[in-house]
Amino acid sequence: MLKINVVGYGELEVKDDARLLDISKMIFKENHKKYLGARINNEIFPLFKFPHQNDTIEFIDIRDVDGYRIYTKTISACFILACKKLFPENDAIIHHFLGPGLYFELSGKRKIHFKDMQLIEEKMKEIIDQDIEIRREEFDREEAIKIFESTNQEDKVLLFKSVPKSKIKLYSIGDYVDFFHGYLAPSTGYVREFKLKYYYPGVLILFPNIKNNFNITNFQDQRKLAKIFEESNDWLEILGLSNIGSLNDHIKNGKVNDIIQISEALHEKRIAHIADNICNDQDLTIILISGPSSSGKTTFAKRLCTQLKVNGKRPVAISMDDYFLDRDKTPIGKDGLPDFESLSALNLEKLNRDLICLLEGETIELPRFNFLTGKSEHSGEFIKVDMEYPIIIEGIHALNPEVANEIPDKNKFKIYISALTQLNIDNHNRISTTDTRLIRRMVRDIKFRGNDPIRTFNLWKGVREGEEKYIFPFQENADVMFNSALVYELALLKNYVMPLLSKIDSSSIFYSEVKKLIKFLEYFTPITQTNLIPPQSLLREFIGFEQ
Repeated sequence: MLKINVVGYGELEVKDDARLLDISKMIFKENHKKYLGARINNEIFPLFKFPHQNDTIEFIDIRDVDGYRIYTKTISACFILACKKLFPENDAIIHHFLGPGLYFELSGKRKIHFKDMQLIEEKMKEIIDQDIEIRREEFDREEAIKIFESTNQEDKVLLFKSVPKSKIKLYSIGDYVDFFHGYLAPSTGYVREFKLKYYYPGVLILFPNIKNNFNITNFQDQRKLAKIFEESNDWLEILGLSNIGSLNDHIKNGKVNDIIQISEALHEKRIAHIADNICNDQDLTIILISGPSSSGKTTFAKRLCTQLKVNGKRPVAISMDDYFLDRDKTPIGKDGLPDFESLSALNLEKLNRDLICLLEGETIELPRFNFLTGKSEHSGEFIKVDMEYPIIIEGIHALNPEVANEIPDKNKFKIYISALTQLNIDNHNRISTTDTRLIRRMVRDIKFRGNDPIRTFNLWKGVREGEEKYIFPFQENADVMFNSALVYELALLKNYVMPLLSKIDSSSIFYSEVKKLIKFLEYFTPITQTNLIPPQSLLREFIGFEQ
């Protein structure tokens, strides 16, 4: 017998051959399928695991971030299996999240028509009703490669040929075998709540989550974001890439410089196009740039300035950070701590007044916020503008309607920038856009702000909550969106962040996040030649200029 402690239930004695699944059934009885995995010593485990003596176990459901990941991966597996049964000649390809929905297409440019969607949904419900056991088994790498060669899954063959792992864990759902990065539930019957939404030429899987208040009928389309993802897919085709395996293959074959140069050129071309659009409209005097943390807003604004100068303009840049209120006037959040992400942390009245003064030809003195003293100071920098001096305002709240609210829309051009990950692990496993930004921030924080990864993790929760409240609701207000992600960046950033993450052990509450990041970064063949990164690259904002 083993003694264990279950959070919320206290100490229990169980048989030494009991799995977490058996313990879950014993405790939760008919409600056990609500619980998708467990957290032990700050690490996430699937319910297949056997616990150890004196383990403290916390069972997690869909409201836990890791439970939600297990839920979405398991639903995705059911979708892929349903498509395999209905359309054996086509593979289901995962692309990206749009709000609470995960977008899928079929390979071979086969469109998913409305009747197809209905068939898939019916087949998924059938698979879920059958409550098919999901097994997780370890294979030698060569054996796993042979399995995927036999099923023509070239994306996984390329991936595992390029990854120095001797063992690969695969999942079986009935007689169907696949690779899924992360954990699945013990059977298909754990994921009953979902909905498919027609999104031609693909389909969205809607899950209950915090973004839709756990109501899958609560969906808001994000048309502009969807278009920028389409553009990113076009860029991948230009680069001849589709997933990590193909990137690793290019790096191995000495084509990394081509990838870097073309990726950077695509960025420059897009920024130049945005500058041309601005200069072609004589009414535009204020350019508002917003985006979430670590999206590269600062470097983007500088590069946009350069392109505007090419067009004969002389832009003036204003950082919204310099309009922070003194720290003793910062609003307090629900946690009792200063809420620096809130719009109310800014001296919005002064910012709006200064913008009107500038448009009317007056001279203003820009404020400067001293982050060491936490106070606003006189900068001694006076500016005056005319039609040749467009004003660029960069900050997380720039697209909020309260910013420049007295200025007519015809005078404003709004840009939303984010790092929307282009590359996925393979056809069935995506890379989180949020994880890419977190890795960028870790590298920048240690290099320029003296914050180690634990400090970054501590701040990240508040940053993410601020983004959901103050940034994402206004992203569709943008006139244009810019994807700052670079297809090669994680292969480069891996060199900076892996040594930092490897020092964090299971005593940290962030250990499950650390393990997740390490596991997916292991798939990348590293790019070590930082001298290949152009000085104007958005990545220089994070890695600096050391060679």
